[in-house]
Amino acid sequence: MSTLPNIAWIGLGIMGSPMAENLLKAGYPVTGFTLEQDKLERLAAAGGSAVGSIAEAVKDADVIITMVPASPQVEAISYGENGILENAKSGALIIDMSSITPQTSIDLAKNAAEKGIRVIDAPVSGGEAGAIEAVLSIMVGGEKADFDAALPILETLGKTIVLCGPHGSGQTVKAANQLIVAVNIQACAEAVVFLEKSGVDLNAALDVLNGGLAGSTVLTRKKDNFLNRDFKPGFRIDLHHKDMGIVTDAARNVGAALPVGAVVAQLVASLRAQGDGGLDHSALLRAVERLSGAQI
Repeated sequence: MSTLPNIAWIGLGIMGSPMAENLLKAGYPVTGFTLEQDKLERLAAAGGSAVGSIAEAVKDADVIITMVPASPQVEAISYGENGILENAKSGALIIDMSSITPQTSIDLAKNAAEKGIRVIDAPVSGGEAGAIEAVLSIMVGGEKADFDAALPILETLGKTIVLCGPHGSGQTVKAANQLIVAVNIQACAEAVVFLEKSGVDLNAALDVLNGGLAGSTVLTRKKDNFLNRDFKPGFRIDLHHKDMGIVTDAARNVGAALPVGAVVAQLVASLRAQGDGGLDHSALLRAVERLSGAQI
C-alpha cells in the first residue's frame, strides 16, 4: 500500500495530462476528472483512475489539484452541490494550478476555510514542454504550512518552486510572468521578421542572439516555432489573451503603468479577432508579418 497521499486531479488538458502522468510515475495514486473522454482514457492508460464526476474524484482525496483555463471554470468546479467544496473531506488540501485572477484565489481560500479545506494557489510557467519534462516554475500563494505540505508534490511537477506570499500572490506573480513572456515573444517575432527581410540566415542569427544578452527561455523554447512557422498550441493565444486581461486589470488596480504590455495585449487580442486564438502564442509572429505586408 502506498503511503503517499491520494490525489484528485481536475482538468486534464495540454498541461494537466502530462503533469498528472508525472505524479503517477512518481508513485502517487491519481484519480482524475475532465470533460474530454479521450483525456480520461489517457489517464487510465497511464495508470490513473478515471471517474465521471468531480464529486467522485474528490471524495476520498487528501490533495485536490485543479488545472482549468480561467476563473469562471475554477468557480464552476469549486462551488455548488456537485463542486469540490461540497464533496471534499475536511482537512483536504486544494492546489489550484490554474492561471486566474488573484481575487478568485483569495475568495476560494476564504470559502474553503469555512469547510475546513486548505487552499494554495500555484500557477505555473514553462508551457507544455515544461509540464512534460517536469521542470515548471511554480509560484505559490498561501500559508507556509500548506506550502510545506504540498512541496513534495510540487517538486514532482516542477523545478523552481517559490512561496511568494499570502493567498493570491502566486496569481499576481503569474500575471507578471505572462506580461514578460508576451512582450518577449513579441520582440522575438519582430526580430524574426526584421532578420528575414534583411536576408540574414535566420537560424544562425537566432543562435547567436540566444547566446548573448538577448537570449531567453522564450527564444530557446520558441525558436523552432518561428523557424518552421509551427504554431501547434503549447499555450494558446486564447489563454494568453485571458492572462493579459488579468495583468492589465490588476496593474490598473494598483496604479502600475504597463505601456508596452498594453500594446502587446492589443496585438494578442487582434490575433484572436483574426481567428488565430487556437494557435500557440508564438503565432504573434503572424501579426508582425501581417503588419509588414505579408498575406496570411
